[in-house]
Amino acid sequence: QVQLVESGGGLVQAGGSLRLSCAASGRAFSAYAMGWFRQAPGKEREFVARISRSGGMTYYAASGEGRFSISRDNAKNTVYLQMNSLKPDDTAVYYCAADRFRDAMLVTLDSSYTDWGQGTQVTVSS
Repeated sequence: QVQLVESGGGLVQAGGSLRLSCAASGRAFSAYAMGWFRQAPGKEREFVARISRSGGMTYYAASGEGRFSISRDNAKNTVYLQMNSLKPDDTAVYYCAADRFRDAMLVTLDSSYTDWGQGTQVTVSS
């Protein structure tokens, strides 16, 4: 099991940027592929991005392609989500998640992830 704590959320104007961080503790961080999800009010949680254990492979939802970038630093046990050109539709609680069983493949189903953080709020004003 790995414990995850997100940070970096906040209020930003449309067109701005934020970088979210997710710090992991517990079992070996490099043994997990990592993902970011988000949940807007009244909507289901949706996949945003995923990165393989080594960081060599990344995957994105169409909504973030070209604007979001996921990365990780295994020495710091941290995964990041750089979000640029933010839109009001990006407003949501953002969660990081760990996948113990699968590596370099696109996994968008939230039930496939084994560990979750508590989330960080991102609000984009128009």
